[in-house]
This record gives sequence, structure tokens and C-alpha cells, in this order.
Amino acid sequence: MNEFPNRSRRSFLTNAVPAAGLILLPGAASLAAEDKKKGGGDEDVSTNEDLMREHGILKRVLLAYDEIIRRVRASQDFPPEAVTAGATIIRKFVEDYHEKLEEEHLFPRFRKAGKLTSLVDTLLAQHQAGRRLTDRVLSRASGGFKSQDDRNQLAADLAAFNRMYAPHEAREDTVLFPALHKIVSEHEYDAMGEQFEKIERTTFGGDGFDIYLDKVEALEKQLNIYDLAQFTPKV
Repeated sequence: MNEFPNRSRRSFLTNAVPAAGLILLPGAASLAAEDKKKGGGDEDVSTNEDLMREHGILKRVLLAYDEIIRRVRASQDFPPEAVTAGATIIRKFVEDYHEKLEEEHLFPRFRKAGKLTSLVDTLLAQHQAGRRLTDRVLSRASGGFKSQDDRNQLAADLAAFNRMYAPHEAREDTVLFPALHKIVSEHEYDAMGEQFEKIERTTFGGDGFDIYLDKVEALEKQLNIYDLAQFTPKV
């Protein structure tokens, strides 16, 4: 995996220790930094790395869902707006963008190659089930959680979503995405990454990952689960 996931190719070349025979022009580093700041630099992120870090956004929402489930089952209060915020991240970033990339650009390639078709069918069915669950979560959130029964039904939907998506994304990360190298050429693989970046910037008007990383961090802070140290067990 790339050791510098958030640095552009140009930034890497101008800021890294010069290799033998590589001469950096004065001021090149500052120009590269300004170029990246303006959004002019391309991130050195592979197709699979891009998809997998997007899974990181999903995982963090699943953790937020876990916290809401925990509070419901413990009869503790939770901010209702956190439910809407989490489900909206899932809808706009995961379902309408990330999963759409998979369905339009990955799944057809596996079907054409006759590889992992049963897995692809299951993943697609789970995408569809996830969208139905998100519809229900957003609907419940719009009506408020006026009774314990409302909260229990919410917790059941969130738990069903989490139970499905934890193995779903794990199977994609460990089976589907690695197999992509076996069914497309290196040139096609690289071209997909460039295509995905263009789609991302067109969809979100910028770097969608960074935009939604900020949103998921705000969600974690809303639920007081942003501090990573709190998850360290005392052993």
C-alpha cells in the first residue's frame, strides 16, 4: 500500500529526499504545495486503495451505529440528528457513489470475465438490501423517536445493517478487489483509477473522500466517540 496516501505524485517528488541524479529546482516544493492546495495535483492512490479507504468511511459510520444501538439497549439518550447524519453519509457517499462505482465498473467486468459471479450477485443483493434499510432509518429519523418501541425498531435496523456490511466490505477488500488485477490489464486498472477520480470530483465538486471524512469526524464528535484512546481495553 502507498506509504504517502494523501500526497500527490508531484508533491512526493519535490519533497522526498532526492535520489541519485535527481535535481530539484528551487521553490519546487512550495509550487507543488500550492498546486495541491488548489486541487491541481493528482493523488497517488491506486484503484483498490481508493475503494478500500472509502470503506474506511463506511466502517466509521458502522461504529457510530454501534454506539447508537448500545445507547438504545441501555435506555440512554442519543442525539436524533446523529442518526440522520450517519444515514445521510451512507446514502450519499456509500450507496449513491461508492456502490454505484462497484455496480457500474467492477461487477460488469467480473461478470464478463466469468469470475466471482456468485460473489458479485450476493454483493449486489446486499447493496439493494442496505438501501432499503437506509430508507427505513431515514424514515424513522424524520418521525422522531418518541417511544422506546421506536428506538428499539431503529436499533434493530441499524444492527441488521451492521451485521451485513461488516462481512460485506471484508469480502470485497480481501477477495473481490485483489482479484481485479487478474481480470484487467495494468493499463485498464490505472485508467479506472483516473476515471474514478473524475467521477468523484464531478459528483462532489471536489475530493469526496476528504469532504465525507470531515462529516464522519463530526458525527463521531457528536456521539463522543471520536477519541480513539477510549476504545483501548484496560488489560
